[in-house]
Amino acid sequence: MKSNMGLKILLLNTHQNIPYIILQITKALIADTRMIKNQLFPIAKVLVRVSVMINFNHFNDGMTRLFEGDRVHDLIKQRLVSGLGLLGKKATVVAIHRNTYSGVLQQARVQSFQITAKAMEKKCGGDANLKFGWYGGTRDEICEIMKHGFSAPMIDSSCRLYGSGIYLSPDNSPVECVKKLNVGKDGLRHMMLCRVILGKAEVVHPGSDQYHPSSDEFDSGMDNLSSPKKYIVWSAHMNTHILPEYVISFRAPSNLKGYFRTPESTRTPTSPWMPFPSLISALSKFLPPTTTKLIIKYYRDHRVSNSIRFVAGTSI
Repeated sequence: MKSNMGLKILLLNTHQNIPYIILQITKALIADTRMIKNQLFPIAKVLVRVSVMINFNHFNDGMTRLFEGDRVHDLIKQRLVSGLGLLGKKATVVAIHRNTYSGVLQQARVQSFQITAKAMEKKCGGDANLKFGWYGGTRDEICEIMKHGFSAPMIDSSCRLYGSGIYLSPDNSPVECVKKLNVGKDGLRHMMLCRVILGKAEVVHPGSDQYHPSSDEFDSGMDNLSSPKKYIVWSAHMNTHILPEYVISFRAPSNLKGYFRTPESTRTPTSPWMPFPSLISALSKFLPPTTTKLIIKYYRDHRVSNSIRFVAGTSI
């Protein structure tokens, strides 16, 4: 019993000598296997807690950790895992931290976000179009954002495929964000779940060099208005329209190849094929002339749009 008390004291007095503590526990286990249930299990639980605290010391400043059983923790975990599809079955959420905005500057960022949201409500007729979005980065990048906000190098790292801004993934589609994450030395990947003010969004096509709204009518960008995979917040708005709220740390296979494949549909059309002009001719016998003209207009506009994209060398 005396040696076991020594282990407890050693565990409380140091967070840095984990390998030595494990060695002592192993020796005690060999000496007396009866200690497993009554003595070693409680120590092992504390040891795991200490190890986790050491791993996440970098998120302790201005953040509080949420644990299993907390409603918000479980909602975020479920949202992430379900949104990852096949990868979700292999992913393990290790920790979730909530931003407490405890510093003076952090509180100012919250107030700025709230003021901007109210202004956007007035501009957009009562709906600021507030969303949640995922943003991924290394541990150091996320710590930097939490302390000081987004910066110019973070814009450059996005390769500017959709213009100059910060790209976030919708909360129901974290896959695009996860694809670009680097694995840390500890085997973890990190993402932030942020509140985002989108206002009225416009479509931004790949290869765009846009860096602000195309007109006063718009406030942000999306790759697709009906089913977006990217929210684009322009660089001038990155620290007023984005509010980081949570940091999620998780493990997943190092090689993600094959987890994001979209299964091909096995359904094939059963109706006979016919050219579109013939289809319009057949429909014109049943539809009003104005409707037929509208269909023809949409068809021609679609063909012109596809021709322009093909010449430009972009995907359709």
